Amino acid sequence: MFDKVLIANRGEIALRVLRTCRELGVRTVVAHSSADADSLPVRLADEAVRIGPASSRRSYLNAAAIVEAARQTGAQAIHPGYGFLSEDADFAEICAENGLVFVGPPPQVMAALADKSTARALMSRAGLTLPPGSVRTLPTVAEAQQVAAEVGYPVIVKAAAGGGGRGMTVVRSAGELPRAYARTRAAAQVAFGDDRVYVERYLADARHVEVQVLCDGLGDGVHLGTRDCSVQRRHQKLIEEAPAPALPPDTLDHLAEVALRGVLSVGFTGAGTVEFLVDSAGNGHFLEINCRIQVEHPVTEMVTGVDLVREQLHVAAGTPLRLRQSDVRLRGVSVECRVNVEDPDRDFAPTPGRLDRFRPPGGPFTRVDTHGHVGYVVGPHYDSLLAKVVTWAPDRDAALDRLDRALAEFDVAGPGVRTTIPFARRVLRDPAFRAARHTTALVERLLTPPPVRAAVPDPRGATGRSPVTAVPAAGPTTWRNR
Repeated sequence: MFDKVLIANRGEIALRVLRTCRELGVRTVVAHSSADADSLPVRLADEAVRIGPASSRRSYLNAAAIVEAARQTGAQAIHPGYGFLSEDADFAEICAENGLVFVGPPPQVMAALADKSTARALMSRAGLTLPPGSVRTLPTVAEAQQVAAEVGYPVIVKAAAGGGGRGMTVVRSAGELPRAYARTRAAAQVAFGDDRVYVERYLADARHVEVQVLCDGLGDGVHLGTRDCSVQRRHQKLIEEAPAPALPPDTLDHLAEVALRGVLSVGFTGAGTVEFLVDSAGNGHFLEINCRIQVEHPVTEMVTGVDLVREQLHVAAGTPLRLRQSDVRLRGVSVECRVNVEDPDRDFAPTPGRLDRFRPPGGPFTRVDTHGHVGYVVGPHYDSLLAKVVTWAPDRDAALDRLDRALAEFDVAGPGVRTTIPFARRVLRDPAFRAARHTTALVERLLTPPPVRAAVPDPRGATGRSPVTAVPAAGPTTWRNR
């Protein structure tokens, strides 16, 4: 095991990695921006190095500064967390060139899987099912139109270098495609420096299901079951659970089996996630592979008892995988809610500000991963994730009830600060979600105002008086508004 690890990230994931390192007796260095100089990860680390100003491009995305911080402090490995440089093959290669271990897959594997078009081709050869569409990228709008016509609308135009929910445009008719194609290419060029796109059938009525895998450098691997991540806004997850509910066991087993087969076929090492869309017929269509720890990894840890960060570090240190598939047993249900500093009533716009009150929930089988505290200032520079509330119970209904109770206890307040907690509790009470009949369209449905019904003409007419029907004298007179 390493003596010292540099954590090249911030917020709750930096704190999460730090805690496992401490349990392993590994010293930690937190590389941080000036905006995070007083953050909890910096306070708790054995050492901290300022690598740049608040701008992520000049700090958390500054590969040279991070590597130099590792070299100056004597760190042997760099844990990238999620986001930022966690799936940057060039950064992993720079680490290797400087004698540093990158906690993640080899650079060549990351490079292949980061390109969605290449990943699709590799997984197709490994036997995974793809959504109907193009395997290769489409350099002209005419080719995109041809593929869309073959698979049928709606389709989705995706950036080959996309990720994190960015670089995707849903197209519902042929007339929309030329503009959407051009807009997606332009956005991809700005965001990723790569304007290549492909087209596939848009599976609107689907579930987002993923499989957690762990692989070592010796060709061995295990899967740790499934997660459902269908509660999303703009392709960003809000609520996740493990295992994926209301799907036949043979479907879940099949997804896990092909996911592990796919990653082993390309020499994957470390912790990764294979993502699928499961259609209404129960067919799983490969989406992508994430070469890092996921935001939602705690739900898998809760149902398996496996510390995924610990296993990441052991694999990165060259240790053979310490788990066999028979060691992985799923117990109960775990659900995670992301608490973002955002206003759902304003299209989830960020609401940065100082936290004057911050009291996370507690209680049995309740886990809160957060870097927040009273006085903490949620700035405008980074992602708005403040905390993750995770609960476990023997069954799904009990886990959801426990999560709702925990969210009700979570006290977060500050001038102008809003969170997604009220909206998350609305999701937890939704009948379709409670019955596990929800799809990726759930959030859009909840946010769409009900249609306004056309006014019904008043049968009383302009006088406002109801018509009187003559009845026999012995019977009652009936006044009825229709």
